[in-house]
Amino acid sequence: MTPAIATLVFGLWMLHINPALLSMGWVKVKLGLILLLILYHGLCGYFACQFADRNTRSHVFFRVFNELPVIALIAIVLLAVLKPF
Repeated sequence: MTPAIATLVFGLWMLHINPALLSMGWVKVKLGLILLLILYHGLCGYFACQFADRNTRSHVFFRVFNELPVIALIAIVLLAVLKPF
């Protein structure tokens, strides 16, 4: 899955239009989690290339690794809805 480029562009555009959003703590945390998801996507590509040659990781590692974006996405949605700080 490739991250939605349009979503990133429109999100950055929204921050450009309303830079006051960056003063809110929940937006900073949300942006940090989104950055982690983008890095996760790159790591998935790395593992896919590595997996084609030889796999050195266990199935348990990949099961846990698969659940990390779910936790991040739940946190992102909760931050956007609840705006806790």
